[in-house]
Amino acid sequence: MPLTPEEPQIHESAQGPRVIPAAGRTASTPRPVPGPRSAATPRPGHPGPARPAPPAQRPHPVPGPSARTENRSVPQLQVIPAPVAGALDAAEEAVDLLLDNGRAPGDVLVLTTGEQHPWATHELSFGEASYWAQHDAGDDVFFADLSAIGRAAGRPVVVVAVNGDLVGDAAQRLSLARERAGALLIVCGDPTAINSALGASV
Repeated sequence: MPLTPEEPQIHESAQGPRVIPAAGRTASTPRPVPGPRSAATPRPGHPGPARPAPPAQRPHPVPGPSARTENRSVPQLQVIPAPVAGALDAAEEAVDLLLDNGRAPGDVLVLTTGEQHPWATHELSFGEASYWAQHDAGDDVFFADLSAIGRAAGRPVVVVAVNGDLVGDAAQRLSLARERAGALLIVCGDPTAINSALGASV
C-alpha cells in the first residue's frame, strides 16, 4: 500500500532520531555544570579564621565592582536586614561577597555599633599603636568600633554591623560612616532604625 504524505516511512532498523552534524562541524558535547565549592580557602590577608564557603546564591547579593558605577560624592546605600545578634555575621558575609566579587581587602572598612569584632579585640590586645598601624597600612580589611569613626580614614566600601543600640551618638556616627564610604555603604541591622538614623528612605 503506498504511503501518504502524512505517513512517513519508518525502517525497522531506526533507533530514534539521528543528528547529522553540518559539514565541517562536530557535534557538541554537553559541558559539565559546576557545583558549589567544597571548601573555602583562606584569602591572603583576610583577618580571622577561614569561614565556610558561601552558598551559590544569597538573599541579599552585594554588587561587585562591575555591577555599579562608583560615585565618590554619593555612595550607594545597601541595607541588609538582620537582628542585633546576627548583624555581625551578616556583615562578615557581606565582606566575603565583596572579596569574592573582586574587591581588594584594603578597600573595606567594617564598623560595629556594639561589641567589637573578635579580630579587633585580638589585635587591640597588642596595643593601639600596632592596631592602628594596620589601619594606616590600608592593605587589609579593617575592623573597628563605630565610636572610632573619627579616626578611621575613608575607604571605598564601609560595612556597618548594627550589633548594638543605634541611638544618640551611634546614630550620628552612622552618618559619619556614610561620609567615609567612597562608593558603597552596607548597613546590617534593623532597617527601621537604620532609616531613622540616616534620615533617608531606604
